[in-house]
Amino acid sequence: MRKFSDSLKSWNTGSFSRALRSDIESLESGALPLEKCVFQGGYIDDSNVTVTVLGATDDEESIQARVGVFFTEIVACCGCGDEPMHQNAYGEILIRIDKQTAEVDLDVVSDQS
Repeated sequence: MRKFSDSLKSWNTGSFSRALRSDIESLESGALPLEKCVFQGGYIDDSNVTVTVLGATDDEESIQARVGVFFTEIVACCGCGDEPMHQNAYGEILIRIDKQTAEVDLDVVSDQS
């Protein structure tokens, strides 16, 4: 199970967004559910992910943060020759951090309005 201990420790401080971005960007490849954020059936290149914290709240049990994730989608068969097309992509993810254990749950937000 993934843990965001630094994010939990920095909750309600000025360094929360920075700690959360750092925790997300340091995840192993494939850890973010970005495959649910692509619309051209491509592959995910998450080697250079950029994260923006859109907002965060909490309740007694967890911290909930909504983040925007910029990454690259690789479209293999785009009709443009032998080279795959690299497309900028974006998705929003809801992150829940358990206040007792720092364990993290990640869900793609389907409404990106």
